[in-house]
Order: sequence, then C-alpha cells, then structure tokens
Amino acid sequence: MIRIVIAEDQRMVLGALGSLLNLEEDMEVVGKANNGEEAIALVRQYQPDICMMDIEMPMKSGLEAAEELKEFDCKVIILTTFARTGYFQRALKAGVSGYLLKDSPSEELADSIRTVMAGRRVFAPELMDDVYSEENPLTQREKAVLELVANGKNTKEIADELSIKAGTVRNYISQILDKLEVKNRIEAITQSKEKGWFK
Repeated sequence: MIRIVIAEDQRMVLGALGSLLNLEEDMEVVGKANNGEEAIALVRQYQPDICMMDIEMPMKSGLEAAEELKEFDCKVIILTTFARTGYFQRALKAGVSGYLLKDSPSEELADSIRTVMAGRRVFAPELMDDVYSEENPLTQREKAVLELVANGKNTKEIADELSIKAGTVRNYISQILDKLEVKNRIEAITQSKEKGWFK
C-alpha cells in the first residue's frame, strides 16, 4: 500500500484529491495538510511514502517544505497550477521526484505516483520544453548589473563595484530592459527570478 500525505491550501481541491487517491486499490491517504508546515509535521508523524503538495501555500510554501523534507525517506511530488521555470528549477534542486500540473488528467496522477514509487521521476512535459528552450539572452556583464540592481544597489554603487562609469551602467540597464522586453527594473528582476536565471 502506497501511503500518501497531501498538502493543498484549497480545501475543496484537498478533499477531491484525497477521495480520488483513496479510490485506488494500492493507495491510502494518511494525512491532509493546509500548508507546508502541517505537511512537514504529518510526514514526521506518519512517515508516508509520498508527500504530494502545492507550491503556493501559507506558512511555508511547497518548495520550502520540499527542501526540508530532503532528510526524510519520503518522495515529494509537486502538484501545482504554476508552470514556471524558476519554480521548476528550484524544485529540482530540492530533489523532488515529480512536478505535475493540476490540469493533467486524473488517471495520470495515480500512474505518476506509481512511477515515482518505482524509483523514476515524473515531470510535466511542458516544463521540460521550457527549461531547454528558455536561454537567458543577457551577457555576463548584463547579468552582473541586474543582480546588483536586484540586491538594491543604485547606479553609482553598481558603477563603483564594477569599475565602470555611471553612464555605462545606465546603458547596460536600458539594454537589459530591451532584451527582456520589460518596462522597468522591477519587471526585469521578476522575470529573471521566475525563469530561474538568478543564482
């Protein structure tokens, strides 16, 4: 019997997932959590084979919980509506066994759980396409400038740190905005984070 803990902050989805998986002859939902903190507590308590969770939850996100669950003998499957490359890459670093999207057919969910239990990993195909197709268009110097902007540095501080003129920094920033097709620095930082381009 595959023992499962589910973490999902939308109660209706949580109930539906639990009922769906309990219908499978080889699966049993042993715990349901509304956030990442509860998920970790339930994994400690029940020692399940699988912890399936959403990403955006209160208290602790699914990705933060996945990072903490690395020390447990429990495989983590992310089930989310967010097909964001940055989330996916962070999930991979956390060692998750699966990353599935909520709009997948329900029968695929049970099959994916069995695949993960057999020691393989399961990732939504659209994410794999994104990871390989989305190359960062910025040069090394432009990346360095954007990271300093993201760290809260102003034009003069960036110029000092990189030993270049303030006017050159402004040129780099305008090139970054053009290449990323965004209006301002905040959008450039947000897009780079979502695509997993920041270290």
